[in-house]
Amino acid sequence: MIKCTFHVPDDLHTRLTAQSAADRRSLNSELLHLLEVALTTVGADAELPGGDTAASAQ
Repeated sequence: MIKCTFHVPDDLHTRLTAQSAADRRSLNSELLHLLEVALTTVGADAELPGGDTAASAQ
């Protein structure tokens, strides 16, 4: 697994921490869950930067 570090505004961190507690997940697990949900809701024909489609990028 790749380790990734990034900066998050205080208010967003507060919201993420509250959501992770409500879902009984660690902050890391909550972030992974939210990213997975966001990426899977993008349709197969959604445009990616550069004009490619998700289907052709695979």
